[in-house]
Amino acid sequence: MNASLMTTDRHPSHRSKAGAENRSLRPKKVGVIELLAYTVSSEWLSLALVDRLKRQYYSIMPQAVSVWCRELGHDVTYATYYGQADPLSLLPDDLDIVFIAASTQASALAYALAKIYRRRGTLTVIGGPHAKCFPEDCVRFFDVTVTRCDRDLVSDILAGRIDPPSIVASARPPQSFPAVEERLPEIALAAFARGRPAATSVISLFGSIGCPYNCNFCTDWNSVYAPVPPEQLRRDLIFVSRRFPQAWLGFQDPNFGVRFDETMAVFDSIPEGRRNPYLMQCSLTILSEARMRMLAKTRCLYVAPGVESWSGYGNKLKMKTSVGHDRVDGIARNFLELRRHVRGIQANFVLGLDSDCGSSPFALTEEFVRRVPFVWPNLNIITPYGGTPVYDDMVRQGRLLRRMPLALYCSPYLALRLRNYEPIEFYSRLIDLLGASTSARLTARRILTRDHVALNLARLAQTSAVRHDLNEMRRFRTELGRDAGLRAFHDGRDVALPELYNHHLNTRLGRYAELLSARDRIPVHKEPSREQSRTGEEFDRGRRPAAADIAAAIAPAA
Repeated sequence: MNASLMTTDRHPSHRSKAGAENRSLRPKKVGVIELLAYTVSSEWLSLALVDRLKRQYYSIMPQAVSVWCRELGHDVTYATYYGQADPLSLLPDDLDIVFIAASTQASALAYALAKIYRRRGTLTVIGGPHAKCFPEDCVRFFDVTVTRCDRDLVSDILAGRIDPPSIVASARPPQSFPAVEERLPEIALAAFARGRPAATSVISLFGSIGCPYNCNFCTDWNSVYAPVPPEQLRRDLIFVSRRFPQAWLGFQDPNFGVRFDETMAVFDSIPEGRRNPYLMQCSLTILSEARMRMLAKTRCLYVAPGVESWSGYGNKLKMKTSVGHDRVDGIARNFLELRRHVRGIQANFVLGLDSDCGSSPFALTEEFVRRVPFVWPNLNIITPYGGTPVYDDMVRQGRLLRRMPLALYCSPYLALRLRNYEPIEFYSRLIDLLGASTSARLTARRILTRDHVALNLARLAQTSAVRHDLNEMRRFRTELGRDAGLRAFHDGRDVALPELYNHHLNTRLGRYAELLSARDRIPVHKEPSREQSRTGEEFDRGRRPAAADIAAAIAPAA
């Protein structure tokens, strides 16, 4: 055992108010790190091109926290971890406070790091998607778990006004974020090469926060939509166009352009020869032909609409009544039209929904892929993220695999019992679909184009990553066929975590695996409220009362 990694699970003693006040008078050494990779010997680095692109998935909020800490007078080190080095080496050893941002897939690594920092006497804070979804699990390892953050909350943490262990949230979503110019030191570290944007560099920003739709599997299902003030967006666009005229912009909005015409008016105010190319994800609902033309005019190079399902979520597609082949036909026509105006297109799907049954969802998706081969099909397995209606339903129905480590809430793993598929059947159908969607013929058609070289590099990297997952799925399907204990676990029986999952988790964590005991790996789940939730198409028809004004705003222009 590596002695340098040994630690205990003891919480640090509670800080007295007097001590907190004294410490708040001096600048603190603060570390802010975002875990983009969830392995130590990262599988991403073994795949050509993926390591260079993975780092561009950095988030804005950790950068905002870094800026706020700096503005408050503290000594801040910011880093992103994408598998390039030992994550501990990216921050100083003598930190007073460390902020760790992590997705659920990176939670095991975040927990291991928290144990090390606690042993050093560092106050540990977790934020990001995982903290939002599973705060009750985070609080076992972190002093402060932040489910929603703004500048005032960061100030309270730095001043020692929050006693650990605590789960905290700002009173409301942040009303403003640091401008691109203010985040430039963080952006340069996260995305640039030698201080300048490279061919694959992305400068990320928000056009809005929240989403007006309430898809029951999505962690933004009950978020409040709010556009960034037009003048703030315009300042960011002007700054980037002057400082980095060829850089790509990446909008991290859950649903870009909900107030499409207002947003495009800001883009249109930038002189035509000085507009930066940009990437975004949005709903097909907003994309009339006239608006597609506006995307081309404003230099949109990549769009990622959510198709989700061939049987549900029709309000995101302008197809509330069509299903099956009719929906495939209609959406394929939409994407063919979109391709005339935007060269890079991705379609997001979720498989394993309760409305899915038999071969149809897989066959329809394969038909769609064949008809529009230029569209990258992003195929996701349904995952019960905490705080979503799907999670609440799985808990109520006893279909959540409660012993599954949260770090394995990602492809190619199942964290719930599917309603209409046995695991072997589901994996067999998914393997066939993924194999067809990344065939040599389709890959060649996607890559051998006259599109921007970065788009073709991204498609190649995506294909490599999917093929890596495919190999793991095939091994997992084989294990399901011969391991009765693994099948019992996926039947929902109260059995120990199969050794296969421990092995996969240990392989991901490398030398950090010894820090997480068998007990650490079993999640603490929050029981849902008694309020009856809705699933599938029933939930799709629901609408939050605050969304009434948004419905009018997203109505496509003539």
